Amino acid sequence: MSRGWVRDRSLIAMSMLLLGTPALALDVDLQGALSEELRTDIEGGSLLIEQSTAETEMTPQELVSIAQADYKRILAVLYDYGYYGAVIGIKLDGREASSIKSVSPPSSVSRADISITPGNQFRFGTAEVGPLAPGTTLPEGFRSGETAKLSLLRDTVSATTNAWRDRGHAKAKLESQRLTARHAEGTLNAALRLDPGPRLRFGDLKVAGNSAVRTERILEIAGLPTGTVYSPDELQDAANRLRRTGTFSSVAMIEAEEAGPGDQLGITARVADDKPRRFGFGGEISTIEGLSLSAFWVHRNLFGGAERLRVEAEIEGIGGDTGGTDFLLGARYQRPATFNEDTDLYILGEVEQQDEINFFSRQATIGAGIERIASDKRTYRLGVALRRANTRDAFGDDQYTLFMVPAGTTFDYRDRILDARKGYYLNADLTPFYALKGADNGLLTSVDARVYRTIGDVRTTTFALRGQLGSVLGPSLSDAPADFLFYSGGGDTVRGHDYQSLGVDVGGGQIVGGRSFLGLSAEMRFRSAGNLGYVGFFDAGYIGDESFPDGSGEWQSGAGVGLRYDTPIGPIRLDVAVPTSGDDDGSSFQVYIGIGQAF
Repeated sequence: MSRGWVRDRSLIAMSMLLLGTPALALDVDLQGALSEELRTDIEGGSLLIEQSTAETEMTPQELVSIAQADYKRILAVLYDYGYYGAVIGIKLDGREASSIKSVSPPSSVSRADISITPGNQFRFGTAEVGPLAPGTTLPEGFRSGETAKLSLLRDTVSATTNAWRDRGHAKAKLESQRLTARHAEGTLNAALRLDPGPRLRFGDLKVAGNSAVRTERILEIAGLPTGTVYSPDELQDAANRLRRTGTFSSVAMIEAEEAGPGDQLGITARVADDKPRRFGFGGEISTIEGLSLSAFWVHRNLFGGAERLRVEAEIEGIGGDTGGTDFLLGARYQRPATFNEDTDLYILGEVEQQDEINFFSRQATIGAGIERIASDKRTYRLGVALRRANTRDAFGDDQYTLFMVPAGTTFDYRDRILDARKGYYLNADLTPFYALKGADNGLLTSVDARVYRTIGDVRTTTFALRGQLGSVLGPSLSDAPADFLFYSGGGDTVRGHDYQSLGVDVGGGQIVGGRSFLGLSAEMRFRSAGNLGYVGFFDAGYIGDESFPDGSGEWQSGAGVGLRYDTPIGPIRLDVAVPTSGDDDGSSFQVYIGIGQAF
């Protein structure tokens, strides 16, 4: 054994003494007369308890540091439950953590004992706050005799100052607070004094940040009502208008520290541009409908005014049994804040081919219109369009040219788009059409309504319901545009049945679409504690010759089960379905794979 090896080993030993050796699994014991709810919150707030279940090892020096930090963390939890005279002890292998110097930690730590004597739970003796803005609603529990939770004091300050801000007092603040704890009585007297400040108006909006969007367009899109009484909601709306263009990666509306002349409050919009271009693609496959592919390209700031140009392409029916290959190539230009800050202008053009089992259509459409964004949950649409099409179905070949006035609305109150668990969704479209050539005049309507409700916390169950309604009024079945008619069967209507297998039988083994459609779907979505989920579902579809479903048409239904695997971009969906009524004999089954829930 060489002297050099001995010297090196000694240096290693000294270094381990100075830095501390890695700790083994830490045993933590929490003691004290605590309610189950309080114990749970303390366990959730303690870093030592968190470390006891962690896989990563920590040095004794690090354990001493987190133990000393635990005093404040546990005390904050106790304050939030109204315990203002608690005694906290934290011992590491029998030594009080607060007495251990971080520069000379023990060589090892294997056990931590946390002892808590909460003492009396304080209640409000007096609970006063003022002056209050008219109509202020105080938090539940801020009154004499209730538990004096620290969070209640914070919530009360927030609620009362926000009430003043809602009335235009942008600089409302807590001027003073007097908190007196009477330990013998177990009471806390709270007296909060507010300073509402003057009622302010919006001053000029300024723009900060190096943006490729012209400043005047940023001001137009934001639509901040300069000169009107200050409103937090108006300020938030202005920020949301800038965000929904998709042009900016971040938007912040910054209030001036002091009001200017005439009690006007200056606002600065600090923006940062997102990447101007974006590309995306997707795909879906089913045993009958085959492979579907889609892609899009977006420019977010086409002419320097946050204008958006989206070009998209779709190909469907590759290798499927649904007729032939369908395709769509379209472009849509959208200019925000065209007529006012909440109304966008759009111009679109698209070419589409539908090569289905029962009909063929090749069409070209150009159109323009406006979209009114009432909120981030509600939109309204109105436009005009010209469509030229060549179609073929059981009634023969046809050419038509239509002038259309599409109108619609969307209410989207789902908590998430690809995997909704609560809320509802409603989309309704109404399209009067005037036949310039071929077909007949009429009205095309469609409604898609969905509702979601979830029960449970960890292993949740979501009930999802969907209803679809479609109608063509005016032209007879033989004179209606073939691509306006409705079919049932397939992944978007009734799973388990062949794609577009239900229509109107016109004899000779031929079917065409119906003038009325009704679709119903129900799912029960069960989620495990991990990423897997399980689904049971039932679908039903109705097609009729009449303009509105009256029961004289035909029904079909299907049912099945599915698997879901959660991913950051949404659940991967696998559904297997069989027909339960209709023309199919029930011996076949269909498989559907995609991203996101079925609806």
